[in-house]
Amino acid sequence: MTDTTTARPVSPKTFNQLTELIGRELGPTEWHDVTQERVNAFADATGDHQWIHVDPARAVATDLGGTIAHGLYSLSLGPALSAELIRFDGFAHSLNYGYEKVRFPAPVPVGSRIRLRATVASAELVPGGIQVTTNHVVEREGSPKPVVVAVSIARVVEQS
Repeated sequence: MTDTTTARPVSPKTFNQLTELIGRELGPTEWHDVTQERVNAFADATGDHQWIHVDPARAVATDLGGTIAHGLYSLSLGPALSAELIRFDGFAHSLNYGYEKVRFPAPVPVGSRIRLRATVASAELVPGGIQVTTNHVVEREGSPKPVVVAVSIARVVEQS
């Protein structure tokens, strides 16, 4: 995946417009730099100070060759990166409803860059709104394997 093009975010405003996006890949996003400072800030925010993430001197001696980002760090970028691909501004509101089938197939070394591709899998009417399911793939520059594969679920409510 060496594609360097990025897309403007799509901005559906109705259920029908959401269903028209089913099967469409959105992205990729711009690249996101994974720095030690960001990984350390994530460790501070979550209390997860496992040394492979925050101790460069110790981590350099491992087969990984240095510190790596938390898998949950990469997953937590999902909402911000998704906003580069799809906006729900035309709806009354939207909420992150959760994730399914989250996997971290490859590590993210500090100093690398990651980006998101998303494919709208479904849009279904549910009590109180619309449930939008999107397949997320976070890729690392230069890596043949994705670093995150997850199914993201959002709930949106149409304007009255």
